[in-house]
Amino acid sequence: MKLQSVEGTEINGQGPDISGEKFEQLSERLSDLAAGDVLFLSGSIPASLPQDTYLRMMERLSAGVLTVVDVSGEGLVKTMPGHPFLVKPNQHELGELFGVTLADRASVIPYARKMQEMGARNVLVSMAGQGAVLLAEDGSVFESPVPAGSLINGVGAGDSMVAGFMAGWLEKQDYEHAFYMGMAAGSATAFSEGLAAGEEIRELYRRMR
Repeated sequence: MKLQSVEGTEINGQGPDISGEKFEQLSERLSDLAAGDVLFLSGSIPASLPQDTYLRMMERLSAGVLTVVDVSGEGLVKTMPGHPFLVKPNQHELGELFGVTLADRASVIPYARKMQEMGARNVLVSMAGQGAVLLAEDGSVFESPVPAGSLINGVGAGDSMVAGFMAGWLEKQDYEHAFYMGMAAGSATAFSEGLAAGEEIRELYRRMR
């Protein structure tokens, strides 16, 4: 369970204890995924499991499965040898990895590039009210402020951004389209009481493009 205020204070419940047997059962299910499928690895790794747990899961996947990693700290760094298709730190998480403070979109770019050098294929950095930055695998860099709107509820905005990005990528295999779909989905959720509806996302996408 996660409780989060608009201002950013959050309370995270402690994760469950997961036995080695249960983890192995989950890992075996990963063999059902095939090329073109997407696996989201999100949230803190439970204390009962090692910090390289997500990497171990990635190593069980068939070729062509797209992995999305949305976790902070050591858990994120440990996934880099698996070359995740997408990682999505926020600017504070990215800054903490390199011991710096990232105050604007321009300052994010060199450190997102370092994440690519470490192994990430695409790096999407969310920056709350300052927007987001994408360093794509093909060398493209996209950055944008947030669209105009009233912040109602920040819970789920980052997850919505990741989902929107992947939906956009699967739709057109175009990084610019995926980036703005992610921006639109994250912003639409932040402007809503709950998760944004599809038409709200499409409307914001049209405004941003």
